[in-house]
Amino acid sequence: MATRRLYVVRHGAADAFGALTDVGQRQTELLAERLARLPIGAVWHSPLPRAVRSAQLIGERLRGVPVQEAPELIDHIPHVPEKPPAAWAGVFDGYDPAEAAKGERLADALTDRFARDAEVETHEVLVTHAYQVAWLLRHALEAPRERWLGLSCGNAAVTAIEYYTGAAPSLLLYNDMSHLPAELRWTGFGPSVRP
Repeated sequence: MATRRLYVVRHGAADAFGALTDVGQRQTELLAERLARLPIGAVWHSPLPRAVRSAQLIGERLRGVPVQEAPELIDHIPHVPEKPPAAWAGVFDGYDPAEAAKGERLADALTDRFARDAEVETHEVLVTHAYQVAWLLRHALEAPRERWLGLSCGNAAVTAIEYYTGAAPSLLLYNDMSHLPAELRWTGFGPSVRP
């Protein structure tokens, strides 16, 4: 039975224009050091600049590992709930049915491509965005579609999921930032008390 291991990571911290900040660059370098200890066979990334640059930095540390764009990893809202929680109302404000349907199609394409078993043993890195990490986590746990809301993750955090033939996926890690020193953790979250 072949196992597909996905290491789903959020890009490093970025500025308002989508470029990695100095903090984001350092986060990604430390993430790359962690990933270099694993038998990674491929790095896939979103087409957005913050993910592209993060994937390039990871690829520099994983010499010989192909780094490729995967359009399914682009930042998007994967599902608009019928009645969004009040705290999220502004996020969905103005979303029309066509935009919501496009997001659902992208989310389904993401899981169709990556959230499945493989014919051979694989270890793949997906460099993407917070909502896509949440979507893949929700999918692995077979939670309702609206459950992606609130499953936040930090910049350069690792979520690891295994997929097996004929079995439910296994969640190995979620939002793991142990490779980052305290001062580089929890970026990408709003202000709050941290555990």
